[in-house]
Amino acid sequence: MSANALTFSDDQAVAWDRIAALLEQAGVDLTEGNCTPASPEAAQTTLAVMGKAGSGKTMLLAGLTRALTEAGVEIVSGEYESRRRRSRRSLAVLAPTNKAASVLRARGVPATTIHRILYTPVYDPEYEKIAEWLSGNLPRPSIEGLTETALDRAQAFFEQVKSIPGALAAAGLRGADFITGWKRREDPLDIGFVDESSMLDARQLDDLRELFSTLVLFGDPAQLAPVGHSGEMVFDRLPAPAQLHLSRIHRQAEGNPILDLAHALGDPDLGFEDFERMVEAAAARDDRVVLAERVDSDLMARSPVLVWRNATRLRLINAFRAAHQAPETELLPGEPLICDGLELPLKHRKKRIDLEARGLIKGAQVVYLGPGRRPGFSRLHIFGADEPQISVASIIKIETDPEEEPFIPYAATMGAAFVHGAACTIHKGQGSQWAQVQVFAPDLWAAARAGRSESGVALWKRLAYVAITRAEHRLYWVVRNRLARPRSALTTEDLPGTTAPLTLASTP
Repeated sequence: MSANALTFSDDQAVAWDRIAALLEQAGVDLTEGNCTPASPEAAQTTLAVMGKAGSGKTMLLAGLTRALTEAGVEIVSGEYESRRRRSRRSLAVLAPTNKAASVLRARGVPATTIHRILYTPVYDPEYEKIAEWLSGNLPRPSIEGLTETALDRAQAFFEQVKSIPGALAAAGLRGADFITGWKRREDPLDIGFVDESSMLDARQLDDLRELFSTLVLFGDPAQLAPVGHSGEMVFDRLPAPAQLHLSRIHRQAEGNPILDLAHALGDPDLGFEDFERMVEAAAARDDRVVLAERVDSDLMARSPVLVWRNATRLRLINAFRAAHQAPETELLPGEPLICDGLELPLKHRKKRIDLEARGLIKGAQVVYLGPGRRPGFSRLHIFGADEPQISVASIIKIETDPEEEPFIPYAATMGAAFVHGAACTIHKGQGSQWAQVQVFAPDLWAAARAGRSESGVALWKRLAYVAITRAEHRLYWVVRNRLARPRSALTTEDLPGTTAPLTLASTP
């Protein structure tokens, strides 16, 4: 067992040793801290590390990532790969969504999205010289139109943050200047770690297996399976020896009332009313749990209320907009949105790849900043994206009734589609985390009354588990179908900006 694992729990240590043995067979020795070139004949191997919230999955993932980099394995970020380093051993840490990837990055793990690995950027040859210089492969270049001061800014940025696009932006360039397009990755990669793998479907797993010779999935078996999978997750189909289980809840998670409530849901005899009494007791002794009489509309502007039923989602969204006196025919700056997919025909595949790589994948959470300069365009802030502010051809839908067509205040001919983000279903919120989360308990009570189950577990318990574990610091358990009036107007001043918004065209 590596020295890195000595502070781990017993089950983490077992998982570490099993993964380390797998990596050693593939030519990466974590004990000695060295690696040999990958063998093209090596068979593809997939392992799954499963555990509930607080069991240390992220701690294990972070420790393995550090050990691999210390052994000389190259991190693949999806933003730029030096041609001279493509023969080296590589590791990509992936998450299904930008929000999930940003949660890992906030904990010091260099994560990116699956889309950013499946598709790679094509750099302008002139500006690629800067990227190779910053990567240590070429001498300092001389670029027409860029001053020595601009190159100094790029170098200073890269020394602090190992991001090629960020360094080029510091030099005064926009993504459209140095990235000429995107292409599907052709060359296979080496080692892949995938967080939140309960969100993967079978097709995504097949894509990842084609790409990585060694794949390790990290997932929570108590979460919700992808829609249409009848409660089954991709790691359920792996043979038993390839499934590693973390069962111990770590000291830093013990005594956390939010996680205590989540784990209490594992009791098969626990009923909804008994659980709600547990929430009430937790709220009485710890301010990290709040028993709320109504929904807080101010919190909805940055973290959606989590609900089960779509009709509840629409009622809360319309109540939120009415409370802020938002016009029926337009959005106010500061209103939250969720990307609902890309409405682009097949012939515009290049544009689709471009938008997905920049963070506009289905489920991405954004804030409306205002109309763009061109008709049908909107300025947006994307949470978790490297370049958060963009201007994009958009189709924004404001839904008012499940039985009626949504009102579309802004619509390009084609582009990214959005729905309102003041409330969302628990399924859609999976993989994200917010500092404060509101869970709409009347919906979970309805799920309990419905008597439905997934893989032998009551559906309301799975829903409650996922919703509760989205909260990092405070959980609001909303018990009534009411909305409090906002204490402040909508704003965009709390959003970190970039030097200039990036304009993305809707067509090539």
